[in-house]
Amino acid sequence: MFIPLRDDNSLKSIPFQYVTVSLIVVNVLVFILEVSGLGDASIASFAVTPRNLLASILPVGEASGTLVPEGGYSYPLAVQTTLLTYMFFHADIFHLVGNMLFLWVFGDNVEDAMGHAKFLLFYIACGVMAGLLHTIMQPDSDVPLIGASGAVAGVIAAYLMLHPRVNVWVLAFKVIPLRITAGLALGVWVAMQVAMLLMPDGSPVAWWAHIGGLITGAVLIVFMRRPGVQLFDRDMKLA
Repeated sequence: MFIPLRDDNSLKSIPFQYVTVSLIVVNVLVFILEVSGLGDASIASFAVTPRNLLASILPVGEASGTLVPEGGYSYPLAVQTTLLTYMFFHADIFHLVGNMLFLWVFGDNVEDAMGHAKFLLFYIACGVMAGLLHTIMQPDSDVPLIGASGAVAGVIAAYLMLHPRVNVWVLAFKVIPLRITAGLALGVWVAMQVAMLLMPDGSPVAWWAHIGGLITGAVLIVFMRRPGVQLFDRDMKLA
C-alpha cells in the first residue's frame, strides 16, 4: 500500500551507512549475474528448498523410518549455506527494487543504532531465521525460496521499534505522495503480512519468511542497539 521514498531521520553515530550500501550493491551485482545467463537450476542451488534443508539436518533412515539414520546425522554444507545465499537472489527486477528500496530508506538508521559490524550480523541473522521459519512452516515444499524480504523485514521491525514517530515520505497506492509517520507506514506493512497468513491468496510470496524476519528483528534490536539508544523515539523532541 505504501512505497517508501525517504525519511526525515538523520544519522547520529556513524558518518555513512557503509553496510547498508554494500548490501544493496551485492544484491544488485548478484541480480546482474542472474540476468546475464545464470540458469534456473543454478539459481535454485543457492535457494532454500525446505524439503532439502530439513533432510540435511534431520535425514530419515531408510531402514528404521526414524529421524536418525543408521550412520548418524549428516550435514551437507552446501545445502545449509543456502540459508545465507538465498537472500541475495531475486526473482525479477521488481522483487529486487522493492526490497532494496526498503533497505535503503530504513537500513541506515538501524545501522546507525547498532554500528556497522552488529548491523551486518543483525541483517544476516534476520535472513537466516526467516528462511528457517519458512522451512518449518512449509516442511514438504520443493519450491525454492529466494529474496532479501526476510532480512529486510527484520530491518523494518527494528526501525519500527526505534523510530515509530519519524516522518516518512511514501507513495500511497503507488501514485499519491504522502508524509506520514513510520509507525503508520510500517505498521500497515506488518499488518498486511499477518493478514496474508490468515487469508492465503495463493501468491508465491513466502509470508512466513517475512514473519520470521519481523520477529527476529524486533527481538534483536532490543539487545544489539548501542548503549543509550532509546526505543520508540523516547529521546525525540517533538515541535
